[in-house]
Amino acid sequence: MDQTQSLEWIDMAIILIYMIGVLVLGSFFGKYVKTGADFFLGGRALPFWAIGMSIVVSDIGAIDFIGVAGGTYDTGIAVANFDWMGSMPAMVFAAFFFIPYYWRSGVYTIPEFLGRRYNPAVQTLHAAIWGVFLFVNTSLALWVTAEKFLQDVLGWNVYASVWAIAIIVGIYTFSGGLTAEVMTDVVQMILMYVGGIALVILALYEVGPGLVDKVRGMPPKAVVTVTSTAPVDEAWIRSAAAGGGFTLKSVTQYGDPAAAGPHEFALRFDDPLVTPEMSVADREQAWRESEVKLEKVLTAALPAGEGNSVEASLRGFQNHFTILLPHSTSTAFPWTGIVFGLGIVMSTAYMSGNQSVVQRAFGARSEWHAKSGMLFAGFLKSFIPLMVAFPGLCAVVLLPDIESGDDAVPGLMRMLLPPGLRGLMFAAMFAALMATMSSALNSACTIWTTDLYGLPYRLIKRRELSQRHVLNAGRGFTVAFVILAAALAEWIGDNESLYVFLQTALSMFQGPVFAILLLGIMWKRATQWGGLAGLILGVCFTTILNNVDGLFPSDDPFLFVSWWSFVFSLAVTIIVSLITPAEPEEKIRGLVFGQVMKDGEIQRVLQTRSED
Repeated sequence: MDQTQSLEWIDMAIILIYMIGVLVLGSFFGKYVKTGADFFLGGRALPFWAIGMSIVVSDIGAIDFIGVAGGTYDTGIAVANFDWMGSMPAMVFAAFFFIPYYWRSGVYTIPEFLGRRYNPAVQTLHAAIWGVFLFVNTSLALWVTAEKFLQDVLGWNVYASVWAIAIIVGIYTFSGGLTAEVMTDVVQMILMYVGGIALVILALYEVGPGLVDKVRGMPPKAVVTVTSTAPVDEAWIRSAAAGGGFTLKSVTQYGDPAAAGPHEFALRFDDPLVTPEMSVADREQAWRESEVKLEKVLTAALPAGEGNSVEASLRGFQNHFTILLPHSTSTAFPWTGIVFGLGIVMSTAYMSGNQSVVQRAFGARSEWHAKSGMLFAGFLKSFIPLMVAFPGLCAVVLLPDIESGDDAVPGLMRMLLPPGLRGLMFAAMFAALMATMSSALNSACTIWTTDLYGLPYRLIKRRELSQRHVLNAGRGFTVAFVILAAALAEWIGDNESLYVFLQTALSMFQGPVFAILLLGIMWKRATQWGGLAGLILGVCFTTILNNVDGLFPSDDPFLFVSWWSFVFSLAVTIIVSLITPAEPEEKIRGLVFGQVMKDGEIQRVLQTRSED
């Protein structure tokens, strides 16, 4: 059944006004961009309120509206920890520890600091990691919005949508740099909050009183994929399940029943499969055992044939309001991973070491504005789970048989939003996408210009890039990345699931990078060889952890991987540093936290360095 719909004229008018407004506003600031510092750091004149709003909106994109709501639909509110435990504490820590240091040091990028603290190899490796990740994030954000919203909901051509959005974002990022990005983010955050909160209010109203009881009372659901040479239909599913002792409330077949397999079905059970007195862990175990039993029952009922198979994924909903799931959970969000992997490592590394976040602090007009901007962003972040997670919970009740959790928000928009408000919500989705894309684009260009182009240039030419050279290079990378992001959007967007893909990619290097960053600032005995070994061996270690089955209870163990890679890289950096010669005092002067914050002479040196 075709689930696309057309927008009314008022919806199209709202979207058009928004697009033109953002383009004009962003391009307006181009007249103030005369140097590389203007382009990448906003002339170091950004106020705290704009910094805070820009940090939030650039971090919350269409991926979060779709992916977090989908994760909440499938797993429960534990997913919201990525914005509660995974953001606010880390932002407070970053505001009082890393941000003042970064602002006083006068660097353009985090790899630039690591290059000064360790060596050019560390700088290049870290810059390459983040440069590639930010580019992938740009392209993925493009594809998510174009496919999941513009094509699935509106029926628009996905390729035309990708290129249209890329061109608009590219124009104002090319013209106004960081200042244009931040000031358009302010408008986009307001729009995003209005649209997101409106959807939540309408969804809660439609569900009615007792959301918690209604979600927990939903019958368990299994998504079954059957590959068979013989015909498979709903009647066969019911008969086979009944033969194994399962009583089904409903069976929904996805796709065309007459099409060649595999065939997908959604099964609803009469039996809740668990009892209220069971613990959270016992319920998880009972659902897993039922999933295994269902798969065996359906497989046994299949006729013999090469390639015939059954895959089943069963979930219940009574744990959907449990913030911390047990360590034994098969989901990607056990409490141990949330506390250690997310709370200690990934969130702190992300908020303190993500170029697209801290670059706004680099452009603050003073240290107070840099710290206050991060704290203000933490306050605004506390409202994000209401917008991105609660729609997924409401969809459990309102859209019980959708094929994928990623269809929850598009389905609610079709179901609930009237003309005008629908256009506002689409504008909010555009805002989320464009803010994420412009942020990743500008930060990627900063890293590629400063570290991956500027560093070899300085080593070969033995002189610094002029400010005009930096500006031209930055704009050149902007054009190149916009074109590549649009051209590769489909290939990148179709390779992994929307949300876990980014988190898994981050876990590959978040732990090692955070380890050497923390030791580089806190421990003057850390050497260049210790930092290099910690980074390289740490990334190798994460690769091993991600490719050895059975090490962790979770099906997607990226939280555990990030924690153990952090511990491993700490140990490697410390050991190698202790067996290699200490760095000369003149090399690390001004690069260790205590020196930077307290030494007046160092402050004068850094002030001169930042002005050069």
